[in-house]
Amino acid sequence: MDIRLEKRLSPRRNTVIEATIVFDGGRSRMRCIIRNLSESGAKLEVASVTKIPRTFDLVVDKVRPQPCLVVWRSVKELGVQFQDTSLR
Repeated sequence: MDIRLEKRLSPRRNTVIEATIVFDGGRSRMRCIIRNLSESGAKLEVASVTKIPRTFDLVVDKVRPQPCLVVWRSVKELGVQFQDTSLR
């Protein structure tokens, strides 16, 4: 049972969107699935969260990269907050 308190400012919708986490100046990349999405953030599913830094760019095909800040993490999931609302 997930007992995390709801802190989202806007509702999220469930999704299955393939994306890429890009960090280390573009030298490191990791595939992910966006599992839910809102105007202010997303939940990402990854193989492992261990090498993912606190900030990175989230890249979806044909969409401008979105700077993200990790606000929570579990073994294979990340909750991120979008950092630059002017890009959405």
